[in-house]
Amino acid sequence: MSTMAEERAGTAPAVLTPRLRLVLVVLLAAQFMLAVDFSILNVALPVIGAGLGFSPTRLQWIGTAFALCAAGFTLLFGRVADLFGRRRLFLGGLVVLGAASLAGGLAQSPEVLITARVFQGLATAAVTPAGLSLLTTSFPEGPLREKALGLNGALMSAGFTTGAILGGLLTDLLSWRWSFFLNVPVALAVLCVAPAVIAESRPAERPKLDVPGAVTVTLGLLAVVLGLTQAGEHGWGSSAALLPSAAGVLLLVVFWAVERRVPEPLVPLGVLGRRTVAWGNAVGLIAFLTETSLVFLLTLYLQKVLGFSPLAAGLSFGVLGVGTVVGGTVAPRVIGRVGATPALIAGGLVQTVCTAALLGLGTGRSSLWLLLVATFAGGVGNMVVIVGFMVTATGGLADREQGLGSGLATMTQQIGITMGTPVMSAVAAGGMAGADVLGGLKTAIGVNAGLVLLGTLAAAVFLRRPSGRVRR
Repeated sequence: MSTMAEERAGTAPAVLTPRLRLVLVVLLAAQFMLAVDFSILNVALPVIGAGLGFSPTRLQWIGTAFALCAAGFTLLFGRVADLFGRRRLFLGGLVVLGAASLAGGLAQSPEVLITARVFQGLATAAVTPAGLSLLTTSFPEGPLREKALGLNGALMSAGFTTGAILGGLLTDLLSWRWSFFLNVPVALAVLCVAPAVIAESRPAERPKLDVPGAVTVTLGLLAVVLGLTQAGEHGWGSSAALLPSAAGVLLLVVFWAVERRVPEPLVPLGVLGRRTVAWGNAVGLIAFLTETSLVFLLTLYLQKVLGFSPLAAGLSFGVLGVGTVVGGTVAPRVIGRVGATPALIAGGLVQTVCTAALLGLGTGRSSLWLLLVATFAGGVGNMVVIVGFMVTATGGLADREQGLGSGLATMTQQIGITMGTPVMSAVAAGGMAGADVLGGLKTAIGVNAGLVLLGTLAAAVFLRRPSGRVRR
C-alpha cells in the first residue's frame, strides 16, 4: 500500500518509502539552513560593522536581534502550527526567511540589516517547530521517527559548525553578503518541492488561541533572552541584565497563572507536568548550552592561546561536525536497542569525560590533537543526548499536541544556544587572573563538564521509567 493510501486509511507507514524519503530531505534541508544561520555571521561581524558603519555598541545587535525573536516566539508559533496548520506556517516562514535574507544581503545601513535579522529570527521561530512537528507527525513513533530525529539532530548540530566554517570562507573569498544570499536558493528549492510532498496537518476542530497566554509567555521569553544576552556584554550583576531577566521571570509566573485559569490554554499544564516533557527538556537545555558554549570557549583557546586565525579556528571544528553526524546516525540504533533514557545517560557520560579531558590543554600546538579527539568523541556523545532528548520530549504526545511538544523542544534548543555563550563567558572571565587566559578557559571548561554530569544524573534519576503514551 502506498504512503498516501496508508494516510487516508489512518495507518502509519512501517518503512521509509520513497515519498517519506523526499519529505525527510525537504524538512532536513530547511532545518540545516536554519542551524547554519545561528553561527554563519559570527566570524563576519567585524567586517559587517566596518562595511555598514555599525558602532561597537550596536554590533552585538546583529546577533541579539536574531536570538531574541528566534527564542522568544518559538513556543507561540509551535502552538499556532497546531491550530492553523503546520505546513502553512512552515511554508509561510520560509517565504519570510528568503525575503529577509535577500534584504539582509542587500542592506546598505545598520537599520535595514537589523530589521532583516529580526525577520530572520521570526521566520526561524516559525519554521523550526513547524518543521519538527511535521517530522514527528509524518513518521510514526518508533524506529522510523527515531531515525528521522537522529538525522535532524545531526544536521542541526553539523549546521551550527558548518555555519562558522562557511561564514569564514564566504567572507574571505566573496563577501559577508553571501552569508545572507545563501538562504535564498535553498528556501526557493524547498518552497518548490514541499507543497507537493508534505500533507497539511491540523486538528479537525480549531480551538481558540489563548491570547493572554501567548502575550505573557512571548514577552517573558523575550525579556529573559534579552537579559541573558546583556549579561554576556555587561556582566551578570549589571542592571542591563538583571532588570529584563527579573521582568521576564515575573511575566512567566503570570503566564503560569493564566494557563491555570483559561479553558483552552496555550500550553496545557498537564503536558508541562509530564515527566518526559519536563525533564526531557531540562536535559536538552543542558546539552545545547554546554556544547555550543564549548565551541565558544575552544574558539577563544585556538585564537588567543594557540594564535590561530578565525578561519583556521573555524576549520578546526570540522572534526566536531563529523562527530555530530556520526552521533546522529548512531543514536537511533542505540535508542532502538537500549531505550531513550539509557542512551541519554551513555551519551552524557561520554560528553562529560571528553569535556573533562580538555582540562589537559596546554599552550603548545601539540594540544591540538587532544582537542580534535575530545571534540569528535564529545560531539558523538552530545548528539546521542540530543536525539534522546528529542525522542523523550516529543514521544507519547497526541498528534494534536506535536506542535506544542516540538515548540517546547525548539524553545529549549534556542534558549540553550542563547544562554551558553554569556554563561561561559562570565565564568571564564571570572577565572582569569590577570592575563591568564588559559586558566579562565579551563575554569569554564570544568564548569561545562560539571553541568553535563548534572544533566546526566538528572536523566538517570527522573527519566528512569518511561511514562505511558497518549492514545491517539
